Amino acid sequence: MTQRRKVLFLCTGNSCRSQMAEALVNAKLGNTWQAFSAGTKPAGFVHPKALAVLAEIGIQHLGSSKHVDEFRQQDFDVVITVCDSAAEECPLWLGKGKRIHHGFPDPAKSDNLEDFRRVRDAIERELFPILNELAS
Repeated sequence: MTQRRKVLFLCTGNSCRSQMAEALVNAKLGNTWQAFSAGTKPAGFVHPKALAVLAEIGIQHLGSSKHVDEFRQQDFDVVITVCDSAAEECPLWLGKGKRIHHGFPDPAKSDNLEDFRRVRDAIERELFPILNELAS
């Protein structure tokens, strides 16, 4: 069996976008990728609406909001920042691993369930092809 590659999703609060990305990748690409997530200023919780829209598609995510420093000594194949750089300060990864920025709007700003669904679906639609290409 081939060893799974490791991806770290970074954002500021680690409560919505990076958590959804971690859960989606582990649930749907888990045979190829092992996903983690962290933030530079962790909120300390996973947003209930992020968990709700994951549950809608059959994913029960048990993640927790973590600080990026927990992963400083780990190597990743790729580190993807998912904050919307036009509106937020995106964290910089100083460890090993290819760095990619692919921003998504923060659904917590509107707190509208439909915005969480849009971001969830965009993460899968836009990031899965990138990860599949990196794995090939």
